[in-house]
Amino acid sequence: MLGEGKNLVGVDIGASSIKVVQLKEARKKLQVIRSGYGPLPAQTIIDGHVMNSGAVVETLMRIFHDQKITQKDVAVGVYGQSVIVRKITVPMMTNDELEEQIGWEAEQHIPFDIKVMSIDYEVLRRRPDVGQMDLLLVAAKKDEINDYAAILREAKLKPVVVDINAFTVQNMYEQLYGLPEASTIALLNVGAAISSLNIVSGGVSAFTREISNAGAAISEEIQKQCNVPYEQAEAYKCGGGPTEIVPQEVHQIIQSACDGLAGEIQRSLDFYLATSGETEISQLVVSGGSAYLAPLCQAIEKRSRVSVRVFDPLEGLPVDVKYVNEQELRMRSAQFAVAMGLSLRCDKERRS
Repeated sequence: MLGEGKNLVGVDIGASSIKVVQLKEARKKLQVIRSGYGPLPAQTIIDGHVMNSGAVVETLMRIFHDQKITQKDVAVGVYGQSVIVRKITVPMMTNDELEEQIGWEAEQHIPFDIKVMSIDYEVLRRRPDVGQMDLLLVAAKKDEINDYAAILREAKLKPVVVDINAFTVQNMYEQLYGLPEASTIALLNVGAAISSLNIVSGGVSAFTREISNAGAAISEEIQKQCNVPYEQAEAYKCGGGPTEIVPQEVHQIIQSACDGLAGEIQRSLDFYLATSGETEISQLVVSGGSAYLAPLCQAIEKRSRVSVRVFDPLEGLPVDVKYVNEQELRMRSAQFAVAMGLSLRCDKERRS
């Protein structure tokens, strides 16, 4: 998709918090002109389903009010079991023919009734020599999208674009660094409830997978083994803050939980390499709230034998300090990767 018109406000409704970003292009360079962060009560969102819409609406309204974000046109990200991403191969056809055929093609690959799904696609490669083309097929349950849209409208916002979290991170990464044509990289976004893996090969998404082991699982393990409240476990995970001394056993618990998640990521990477015929992944780039957990990055690097780095979606971008608390935003920047990617979307878009 190519964007035209003004940038939308990116709204990332995660399992533990809401992140909001507004970008503006000035003199061919993007600038962060507004941003906001609001924690959500536990169990507000479970596997991408909103269980407590009141808390989400209230947090959204507070962020937009407190951060003086006057633009109401937004892009929102979805994730979880209601979203399906498939890379498929279809016979060569024109754009008009594809538009007509896509419902039938989708039916072959999606395990739900096509009538309850919202379908979109992007042409990845045309291969005229073999009379085929590769598509990225994306489907999301309509009622899930409608739920998010209703919540945004209740918060006095106007949903314009719905995107998939894994691809928003890719868009932001591409905006800053471009995508390598000759090598394969893995983008891993470790949220509170879901870790989404997107392997980009030759400049296009080749494999995506959501892993239901993420930051919250580490906190839950600390909570269970140390017998402390969840908030306390979360504080321990983040280093205890200025007043807490973290018990010695917490380090072992974190290490073990990170190793478990690293094992799942390694299995996904191995599966991709085995099925794609590729020989290596050159780099793994981590974003999300748990990207700052050093034991996690170390465990992934050790298990997958791939170099790991933390993704800073704010690298090289100026911030309007009149309206944005720059220090706070940069401290959490890896957590804002999805919201940043969403805020690249525009109010007028055309298919590329």
